[in-house]
Amino acid sequence: MTRLRVAIVDDHAMFRTGVRAEIAGAADVVGEAENVDSAVRIISDLVPDVVLLDVHMPGGGGLEVIRQLELRRVETVFLALSVSDAAEDVIGIIRAGARGYVTKNISGPELVDAIVRVASGDAVFSPRLAGFVLDAFAGTIEVAQVDEDLDRLTEREREVMRLIARGYAYKEVAADLFISIKTVETHVSSVLRKLQLSSRHELTRWANDRRLI
Repeated sequence: MTRLRVAIVDDHAMFRTGVRAEIAGAADVVGEAENVDSAVRIISDLVPDVVLLDVHMPGGGGLEVIRQLELRRVETVFLALSVSDAAEDVIGIIRAGARGYVTKNISGPELVDAIVRVASGDAVFSPRLAGFVLDAFAGTIEVAQVDEDLDRLTEREREVMRLIARGYAYKEVAADLFISIKTVETHVSSVLRKLQLSSRHELTRWANDRRLI
């Protein structure tokens, strides 16, 4: 059997090294990239069978990688591999064209199995995440509304929004994102204004209703 050719797109070099080691026995890693520009260039040149794609990266993230490659008519299969288990990320990347979505706590053998399956045409999801996709297609999650609201927020505002909605204090958000408390306050004010909400309580309810936390 011909070994699958895989590209790894993630902005953490140590993580890419770990993934490469885990799948080495079953697939050939033909390229790595750390941001959108390098990912588009490498995938366009090499056209791997499967791309392991992080959702959040500098320069627009996994969604932007898929969009740019679609414009270039590059045919490959995307498997999202992310630390995020938020419904917005799962639904967004699947709608963009990814064939599956697994979280970074997946084991090596499970990842290899997921790569083989998406390469053969299957859709693969971590167990909890499959429910998001089913709910979206069933209409339980109002995907269009989620996208419309989230499009008003910058990527940093989304990160702050999710942490605040989970109950983090401003100080904890600042430490987690390596920004100042003042910057957190500015982002929260902007999020509340853009979403037309008046309090953290309303923000938490808004995010929970959309299964973003």
